[in-house]
Amino acid sequence: MPNGPASGSLGAASGPSSTTWRRERLMRIGSSTTVNIPANGARDTATQSNTPHLTPTEDTSLQSSSVSYGTLPKSRRHPAHQASVDVTSGAVPGLAQLNFLRRTTSNPTVPLASGLKDLAFSRLNNQRPISAYDAPLSSKDESEPDADAKINGIRVWYSSFSSIDWLHDAIKDSVRFSRLRRRKSLRSRVRLVIDKSLGWFIVTIVGFLSAIVAFLVVRSEQWLFDVKEGYCRDAWWKARRFCCPSLNDIRGGAGHPTANACREWRTWAEVFSEDQGGVGAEFKAYTFYALIALVLALTSTLLTIHLTNSSTFVTRKESGVLAPDFPGADSSKNPADAAFPKRKVMFYAAGSGIPEIKTILSGFVIHGYLGGRVLFTKSVGLALSVASGLSLGKEGPFVHIASCIGNIVSRFFGKYESNEAKRREILSAACAAGVAVAFGAPIGGTLFSLEEVSYFFPPKVMWRSFFCAMIAAITLKMLDPFGTGKLVLFQVTYDKDWHAYELLPFVILGVFGGVYGAYFSKLNYSWSKNVRNKTWLKSHPIAEVLLITAVTTFLCFVNPYTRMSGTELVYSLFSECHKGDSHRSSLCAIDPSTFRGIWPVIRAVSVAMIIKAGLTVVTFGIKVPAGIFIPSLGVGACAGRVLGIAMQWLQYQHPGLSLFANCKGDMDCIIPGLYAMVGAAATLSGVTRTTVSLAVIMFELTDTLTYVVPIMLSVLVAKTVADALEPKGIYDLVIELNQLPYLDAKHEYLWGNLQINDVTNRNVEVIRLDKKNTVKSLRDQLFALTASGHDDSGFPILRRDINDDGMRMVGYIGASELEHALSLVADKAEDEVHFHTTYSHNMAASSISSLNEETARPAQDLFDFSDYMDQAPLTVQSNSPLGMIHQFFAKLGARYVVVTDTDGLYEGLIDKKTWVAFLAELEEK
Repeated sequence: MPNGPASGSLGAASGPSSTTWRRERLMRIGSSTTVNIPANGARDTATQSNTPHLTPTEDTSLQSSSVSYGTLPKSRRHPAHQASVDVTSGAVPGLAQLNFLRRTTSNPTVPLASGLKDLAFSRLNNQRPISAYDAPLSSKDESEPDADAKINGIRVWYSSFSSIDWLHDAIKDSVRFSRLRRRKSLRSRVRLVIDKSLGWFIVTIVGFLSAIVAFLVVRSEQWLFDVKEGYCRDAWWKARRFCCPSLNDIRGGAGHPTANACREWRTWAEVFSEDQGGVGAEFKAYTFYALIALVLALTSTLLTIHLTNSSTFVTRKESGVLAPDFPGADSSKNPADAAFPKRKVMFYAAGSGIPEIKTILSGFVIHGYLGGRVLFTKSVGLALSVASGLSLGKEGPFVHIASCIGNIVSRFFGKYESNEAKRREILSAACAAGVAVAFGAPIGGTLFSLEEVSYFFPPKVMWRSFFCAMIAAITLKMLDPFGTGKLVLFQVTYDKDWHAYELLPFVILGVFGGVYGAYFSKLNYSWSKNVRNKTWLKSHPIAEVLLITAVTTFLCFVNPYTRMSGTELVYSLFSECHKGDSHRSSLCAIDPSTFRGIWPVIRAVSVAMIIKAGLTVVTFGIKVPAGIFIPSLGVGACAGRVLGIAMQWLQYQHPGLSLFANCKGDMDCIIPGLYAMVGAAATLSGVTRTTVSLAVIMFELTDTLTYVVPIMLSVLVAKTVADALEPKGIYDLVIELNQLPYLDAKHEYLWGNLQINDVTNRNVEVIRLDKKNTVKSLRDQLFALTASGHDDSGFPILRRDINDDGMRMVGYIGASELEHALSLVADKAEDEVHFHTTYSHNMAASSISSLNEETARPAQDLFDFSDYMDQAPLTVQSNSPLGMIHQFFAKLGARYVVVTDTDGLYEGLIDKKTWVAFLAELEEK
């Protein structure tokens, strides 16, 4: 979108105006204070020289000292960069761009009120001005507007943390597509073909770019991680695996005895110490290891905190009165402003991003979360945080990175830019691409998007997601990030099948995965809620990151399995033992037939599992980009490897047991790496509660289909056990912890004796047509609605029933739409605002007379808010079951439901946020 109102467009038909401009307009309703209108239209003077041009990322950011979401900075005047005029009325955004206004500035005696309005009417060509979010109701070659679009009303840009109107967006896209189909010219047919192919073109670009970003992150993380140990003598920019390609098959990692056998790789101990094997050399090696890790973690958290603080994201699509910092405007004029709620500060690049992506795909808007600034910070910060050695993974955040790319690319095309529901189809495909580049699993990525993150997944979206994931996997395969020709490092080459007697240990691993997943989620939730958010750590996130990094380096440096990266650890645990591979520090026991031979390996792996599990509990949630996939896989693989070695020892001790009859004397029929793979799948399922997609990801991850049944069995057992101990997975708990407005359509509720009256809001602000509604009175009602916390709601428009029994519904207008309309006529505080419908009612003579007067008003009347009104609101009777209401919100994507009695008289309103809060209370009970 352009920075200000669109060139040549007027009023509501222009682009979204500045939030500060709209706020000042509404605050000055009824006062004699003049309003400064910058020469560039509705652009805010405070941001004229500081705010970059608005790009398709919605990222017009400003630094602010406030700590609430969406805060605008204090106005900073730059006289050299603005040419403003003092007007008392008639200011319409977009008109200030015209040359006549610049000429008028030299003559303040010219009455601008009538001049601006008359010019607006003369240039509208009998077409009602509408918001930039919705296309005009009628095309140039048609005389009548589309009835279905007009009845549903027009919408303005959604404010942050407001729910989208799926029904409206579906109707709008249907109207847009029907217009293309009605035109029969050759040019129109070509445009129709392009329109149908546009989605495929976008997902192709998204898949390609996602693979490129993933390649850069992986290569950067590999080099930065190895820099803690040393550098390549011949080419300092190469990671150790590329500097020493002959040692890539070593499974021992940094602590392996032959890890430093490569002459091209020079450790920091060799550089700064002559004593290569003494205690001093080890101390110097640890010092450099810890210092570099602290620098990497510090850089990552500084980027996350200072570049993706939610209070620094300001977009012109944000509603002025719905911004949380609105009380700062002038609370003395409106005492209700002091009651406006403040949103907690979020750091958009922190964490994995999957809980927020789930919230966005469920129909909520978070401006800036998928913008270019977050994409840059997430990518760079992810490489830094993982390379620091923290117990984190980089695979989960790839979903957020790919979603950012999908959002940015889709904003260059009007079909998706101005339709939030359509854009979520692209985001679903992008999520599949993110998993595809993370694990080299395009099929698993498609299923993960369907099972875990997507809210609306029709067959068309499934095909595009599959295609997007395929493009991403092919591109990453050609880029070869690991230098092995493979997409991931985990691919195994087991040459033996599993046996029936192993189903019991596989079930044991499933139980372990479920127990670990449930209690990990509980402990991480408790740590985040009671320690991170209620102690000094809350106000010192940087200190928390440095403290956890220091503890991690201290605990992980000695143990070779905690010292290596999470990806290498999982690869080593999945590896198969061959004869002759008997290094004491490797994962293969010297003599698996004796307890003395296996104990060193079991002890080292068990210590690594405990350290990794404990560190992950306190690490996940710190203010750096971080995923949970690899740490969970690592803990489960450690448990599986230990059990596999124990089973191997048991066979050596008792080869004649009937349990091992199928081995037929083969002492190598048990593969410890297989147990590690099964344990990893079970643990990840217990943490994230994914099932089908996880099983497929494991098949593609390890490049084997031989072990389908063991993995499926362990995953199902893990999820069953975890659900019994803790109903919510880690992502759902993060959503609950961050109080994100997410409506889970897959969850089943028990309504009991609850009725619709228990959730209906009967005290919501309403607009009554039997009373005079002025600009000022509606402004006050808008303030009252926002102050009450119902910022995602709106106003039912009511009229007196013919029998004077109550109020009947005429329509509904959202808070954002009313704020937008009022900002256009804010100069006329006492003028009356009108609403009318396109169809007649059975009303009394006086009401008919009133209706005729309203419909006789000029079509260009800016005080006629009828086009912003939803004339066909979704209603439900008060005796309806709560299950029906849930289906309206969960499956229809309704933004609100109006409650009426059995006679059709208005009773109250239920908006989506109110329903989500009601479900949260229901779960607690």
